[in-house]
Amino acid sequence: MHQTSGRWKLGLLLSLLTAILWGLLPIALKGLLQYMDSVTITWLRFLIAALLLGAFLKHKKQLPDLSLLSSKSIAILMVIAVIGLTANYITYMYGLSMITPESGQVVIQLAPLLLLLGGLFFFKESFSLRQWFGLGLFLTGLALFFNQRMDELLQAQGDYFNGVILIIIAAVLWAAYALAQKQLLKVYSSEAIMYFIYIAGIVIFLPGSTPQVISSLDAVGWALLLFCGLNTLVAYGAFAEALEHWEASRVSAVLAITPLLTLLFMQITNVFYPDYLEPEPINSLSMIGAVVLVIGSMMTAIANNKKKSS
Repeated sequence: MHQTSGRWKLGLLLSLLTAILWGLLPIALKGLLQYMDSVTITWLRFLIAALLLGAFLKHKKQLPDLSLLSSKSIAILMVIAVIGLTANYITYMYGLSMITPESGQVVIQLAPLLLLLGGLFFFKESFSLRQWFGLGLFLTGLALFFNQRMDELLQAQGDYFNGVILIIIAAVLWAAYALAQKQLLKVYSSEAIMYFIYIAGIVIFLPGSTPQVISSLDAVGWALLLFCGLNTLVAYGAFAEALEHWEASRVSAVLAITPLLTLLFMQITNVFYPDYLEPEPINSLSMIGAVVLVIGSMMTAIANNKKKSS
């Protein structure tokens, strides 16, 4: 069983850094959409991540062993992981282009819950009564958060509805990737798996991208692009390091606050740059819903990890 270092203060700081970076990401991606299309953004994110991660793995002499893919089962799992995460990236971007960063961040929180449910059905993992209650709280919070958008969503048409559906699809795709990765971790490190996916993403999205658009970026556009490109690697690195120093249940509980951070960052952005992005209409019921949703996420994560550690 993995033992943490016990340096809980460092674990807490790294968990908060991860939550902050993930909280800022949809805001930065939404801003970057003003400069380039979804496919180009996705391709550039994969390119930046592949170059940096590849250099790191080469320096550590830990580049993935391609010969392992000769196993049919491993190859199939890698294909599922590649399709799952690359499709997740692009559907999330298309969905985000139609809705606000706050909505995107709230809906994508379905992803870890779908992963838990996937483990329940595919790997026969246990799901406690507390986790079912947490799932109920999450869905209740989701409905409360969208109370002002309910008419649009119930009409099942329009850009906002389509955007929400695309984010839900992105969450399903992420869960499929994560379930495949869970099995691949028996033979590959998480960094090696991500490197495969980044390289595949470069190839997949290159034909539809227009990388020459970066020549017309201004200072803000470059800042957003670099932030989005670095975000995944830095946030993931902080998350992995946090798990070395603090229990997974507590790390997961901290990360559950990410939607609240996105709401906060959007409010701050709207105060200083009111014309930058259109914020989600938020009322008291929406805020209550966001808090209930976060509590539900925490309950499912903490209950699951306690179950595993017992």
